[in-house]
This record gives sequence, structure tokens and C-alpha cells, in this order.
Amino acid sequence: MQTKIRRYDLDWLRVIVFGLLIFYHVGMFFIPWGWHIKNNTIYSWLQWPMLFLNQWRLPILFVISGMGTYYAFGKRTVRQFNWERFKRLGIPLIFGMLFIVPPQVYFERVANSQFTGSYWEFFATVARDGIYPEGNFSWHHLWFLPYLLIFSWVLSPIFLRIRKNPGKFVQWIKRFVAKPLGLYWFILPLYLWESLVEPFFDITHDLIRDWFAIINYSTLFFYGFVLISLGDTFWENVEKIKRKALIIGSVCFVGLIICWQFEDGYTRHFTEALLKVVNLWSWILVLFAYASQYLNRPSKTLAYANRAVYPFYILHQTVTIAIGYYLMNLDWGFIPKAIILVVGTFGISWLIYDLIILRIPLLHPLFGLKKNKPAAV
Repeated sequence: MQTKIRRYDLDWLRVIVFGLLIFYHVGMFFIPWGWHIKNNTIYSWLQWPMLFLNQWRLPILFVISGMGTYYAFGKRTVRQFNWERFKRLGIPLIFGMLFIVPPQVYFERVANSQFTGSYWEFFATVARDGIYPEGNFSWHHLWFLPYLLIFSWVLSPIFLRIRKNPGKFVQWIKRFVAKPLGLYWFILPLYLWESLVEPFFDITHDLIRDWFAIINYSTLFFYGFVLISLGDTFWENVEKIKRKALIIGSVCFVGLIICWQFEDGYTRHFTEALLKVVNLWSWILVLFAYASQYLNRPSKTLAYANRAVYPFYILHQTVTIAIGYYLMNLDWGFIPKAIILVVGTFGISWLIYDLIILRIPLLHPLFGLKKNKPAAV
């Protein structure tokens, strides 16, 4: 069974998608959507590639994380697994909220004339006063970690049962998946959430009032665990439909662009919801299929990148915002600023990772690094 060996394509996808996150957050600096700091010139055209990326980038991360959870269980009990998840997700989250995120809030407050003074004055006085956005204490881009941790804890008894005794449930799923376009049955719950739950809950990433995101992302996380449990059945069938999925995804995204031109109403809402879930699921299947075909092989580059990706994720937005603060009011144009932000974010994150984090073992657990092994979120 393929699930008993390492899938290098999943490692590559994880690295690629987290790499795209850096480009995405650089893009947020330039477009009208709400973000922590903004460039002095806004480029509305950039919304379109951002919208395309935004449809599937988070869903595929939760699916990949669900797949990784299958491997993380291994021979662990539920208690052992939950403790391991806390070490991998909870400790970096706490450290990040205390030391990595505060500079982001500081630059935002200074840019908006809500604070004057040095960073050290901010950190020593008001950095932990109140919950963001009214206050200053936040997990910002690290919201992914508490969600993943909660999903892992809550679903761990179910996962252990499926892992140890797949039985009739997995066989039932296999029969669906083996049918033509059978993998598209997975969109039905997603459509219910998108059409009937999403209108009532804004996505807040605060884990309290964020019920659509919780239901939607936990479903995708569960899907990842189930799909990897199917072994060869999943990979064989995703290979069979990759071209159809590519066409379906392309058509659906064009359909979304057309749909967004109409006024809100019941017809637009339910049509948009269907196009959204079919679109995101199609691109997820496309990415799995082509990664399986071309990327399922080990390399030294992958080994390094897969270990580095988690610390990069933790560090990157702080670096982006710090650089962006000093660029935001310069009249340099989009291309020079974008290049500086991208190269600076990757470069400074790499320097911190390679020259500091890797060389100080005491920092490894704070950035979710396992000892001498590739990291997996």
C-alpha cells in the first residue's frame, strides 16, 4: 500500500503551497482587501490572480494536513498523538504569539498613528493589552495552528479507529471513489456548508465566532485523512480524472468571474456556492494528480525545504510587514517593491532559519522542528 511509504509528492505540495503563501501575503500589501499595512498605491488588477489562488490554497493545506495526520498516528495511542500535536502545534503557537507576531502589530499601529515610540517600548508596555483588533495580542497568520490543533484533538478518536480498523467505512468510500468522477461526491458536504452556513458567519480566524471556517476546514481535514486511508485507490482514480478536473476547474473559475458581475440574490448565492466548491475541489485533485505524476521522488532540495517550511511559515509575515512598513510610502512602483518584498521575505527568513534556528537546538521545539527529521504540519 502506498500509505505505508513516504509520499514525496505530498511533501513537495506542502512546500509549494506554503511558498505561495509568501507571494499571497506580499500581494495583500498591494490590493484593496483588508490587511495590516498597505502600499501607498493600490493595484486592483492584482486581485484576479489572488482570487484564483485564494479559492484553493487553504483548502488544500487542510487536506494535506489531514493526510499527514494519518502518518503521524503511526503506532501512537490517542494520548500520545494529542501530546505530540501540542508539541508540534501548540508550543510554536504560544511562542509565536509572544515573540513573532508582536512586531507585526507594532508596525501596523505605528503606520496608523496608533502608537508612537520604539518597538521595545511597545513590547514592554502594550503589546499584550487586549485582544486584536481592539487590543494588540493576536495570533495573526498563525491562526492555522490552533485550528489544526483543535481539529486533531477532536477527531483523534475517530482517526485512530479508521487507522486501526478501516473496515466497512473505507470500503464504502472506495466504491464511491472508483466510479467515474466518484471523487466529486466529496463536494456535497462542502456545498451545504458554503450555501447554508457561510452566509451567517464571517471568517474571523478567532476560533470563537468562526463557525463556517471551523465546519468547512475540519471537513477538508477529515477528507485528507480518509483519502490517504484509501491507499492506491485514491491515487489511481485521481490520475484517471486529472484532465477532466483541470477542465472543470478552469470552467468553474471563469463561471465565478461571471457570477461576481451580478447583484446579490438567491440565484447568484446558490450558483456561486456550487461553482466555488467544484472549483476548489477540482484544483485540489489537479494538484494531487500532477504532483503524484511528477514530484513523487526524494531529493536533497526537498529534504531541506520540507524541514525549513514550518519555520518559514512562522517567520515570514513578520518579515514581510517589517519590510513593507519601510516601503509603503516610497514612490517606487509595483515591480521594485514586489521584488524587494519577495526576495527580502525569503532571504531574511532563510538567514534566520539557517544561521540561527538550525544552529541552536533549544530553538527547535519553538519552531516545530523534530530532531534530525523533516518537519510536517
